[in-house]
Amino acid sequence: MTNVSAAARPEPPRWYRWLVLSFISLAMFGNYYPYDAVAPVADLLASQLGFTDEQIGSLYSIYSVAAVLVLLAGGYVIDRYGTKRSILLFSVICFVAAVVTAASSQIGVMLVGRFLLGVGAEPLIVAVTTALAKWFKGKELSFAFGLNLTLARLGSVAADNSPTWAGRYYGDWQSPLVLAAVITVLCIAGAVGNWFFEGKAERSYRLGGQDATDKLVFRDLYRFDRSYWYIVGLCVVFYSAIFPFRAFAIKYFIEAHGASREFAGFLNSILPLSAMVATPLFGLFVDRVGRRALVMVFGSLLLLPAFLLLGYTNLSLFVPIAMLGVSFSLIPAVMWPSVAYIVPQNRLGTGYALMTLCQQLGMAAVPWAIGRSNDSLGAGAANAAGYNGMIWILTGLATFGVLFSVLLWRTERGPHAHGLETITTKTPRE
Repeated sequence: MTNVSAAARPEPPRWYRWLVLSFISLAMFGNYYPYDAVAPVADLLASQLGFTDEQIGSLYSIYSVAAVLVLLAGGYVIDRYGTKRSILLFSVICFVAAVVTAASSQIGVMLVGRFLLGVGAEPLIVAVTTALAKWFKGKELSFAFGLNLTLARLGSVAADNSPTWAGRYYGDWQSPLVLAAVITVLCIAGAVGNWFFEGKAERSYRLGGQDATDKLVFRDLYRFDRSYWYIVGLCVVFYSAIFPFRAFAIKYFIEAHGASREFAGFLNSILPLSAMVATPLFGLFVDRVGRRALVMVFGSLLLLPAFLLLGYTNLSLFVPIAMLGVSFSLIPAVMWPSVAYIVPQNRLGTGYALMTLCQQLGMAAVPWAIGRSNDSLGAGAANAAGYNGMIWILTGLATFGVLFSVLLWRTERGPHAHGLETITTKTPRE
């Protein structure tokens, strides 16, 4: 087929786009579950294997170290070989990683498994994000991002609540991790489904494919302007607060607030559970009204006091957790699709990869730092105040989140705006 004949093809019907979305979201479900499967067994790793909080935090930090090492290459792979092949490759790596993590009680082997998970999972997220932009840009982009995150976070909800629905496996540390490896098969199933339907679409429809590949090198970073870097800054501090907190939250609720394992898991699942419902609604809202930068300011302001309420008040745990849940729903629904309005299409894969790489730099440091703080201050059931160091680390990150979102909002109201505040589904497209 020539480029002319390809351009003459019709666009995929709407139902076809949503079908592809369902398969890549299934891959994301199978990706999210093994990442979050460690938190429900954190106290079992401590009591049965003698792991310290620093070692538990390292299981999350090593994931991010791997992500930092592979994300730029992963972005190039996506731009060069396409999302169809990339999603399948990274899904297979995720499955192998989950198997290795469950295979041994040795911390070294577990670290290898979590490292492999970082090698596969984060480039997979970039590939899925790039695929969504290809299928939905100029259409229901934010809504599609929201739905994708909803289905992906169902994996986190399932992992957090596994002490309830899979309680019989929690007599030891290993069985829940074996279960996680089995569930990761769904990641491969979603990737295979996407391969089939995207391949069929390439022969029959006109897709919003990428232009010539542009490999990202560090001397080219000046091509990304201030708005992009403000979004990157917000991304780094937001995820460096939310995900490390979730890594220790179940153990924290059990030891500092006397919660049962089942209730602690439910509390932790409120964040992704609320996001499952609210993220697509927030995405639909900003698609229709714009004001994306202002909405990110609101989400950042909501995040700031939540950790202090957890650590220093007697309020019901549901209050700060609900605040975190709204912020966890709101910011990603607006932040990720906003990049597609700022970065040129031919650099979108590397733009998302760079953003995720910077995110992982923060997430590589924070879980280890929190674990080290907990160990240094003697955090545990007999010393709940030992967790205050963790609370202040997270509050400091939230403060920077407010700063970056305000700077973005100011820029997007000025002469160098990209339309984050003004573009809606009713805006005419070029």
